[in-house]
Amino acid sequence: MKILVYGCIIAALIAVHTTVLSYVSVWDVKPDVGLVAVCFIGLLAGEFEGLIVGLILGWGMSLFSAADLAASMVAKGAVGFLAGLAGRQMAQVTPVVLVSGLVVASALSNGITLWSLKPNEQQDLWWALRTVVVPQACFDAVVGGLCYWLIWSRLNLDRLAEGQEF
Repeated sequence: MKILVYGCIIAALIAVHTTVLSYVSVWDVKPDVGLVAVCFIGLLAGEFEGLIVGLILGWGMSLFSAADLAASMVAKGAVGFLAGLAGRQMAQVTPVVLVSGLVVASALSNGITLWSLKPNEQQDLWWALRTVVVPQACFDAVVGGLCYWLIWSRLNLDRLAEGQEF
């Protein structure tokens, strides 16, 4: 059953990423809903499921974008694994911790993509950091914080993480 649910989540996120998000961009920056979703899956389901969903989602999303295949897979898989470790080690994940983690994860993920493109001049690196990496990290954190607030206001996350009925 979990495989079917994760398959539907992956298919929906890839479809939303390729079609809808180009209309939701702010200053030509689109949120990386895959990264946010992998972070939530890692937090709620554990590091193994976060890693596997992150690898598959990174592979699927990189097929429809200009991102490097290996860089996207490794970045999203690592985010899912680390979010799962953090979720297991922390007693309560607060919105501040989640938003801070998403800023760091998004900045590192976009930094890996930037590094894989290998800019030639130093000026290009600083320009990309200032105009792409930092706004993307902030936008992902805002989207993640809004998703956390929406899930928190509708569901009891403690019960969801423990796998209990509502």
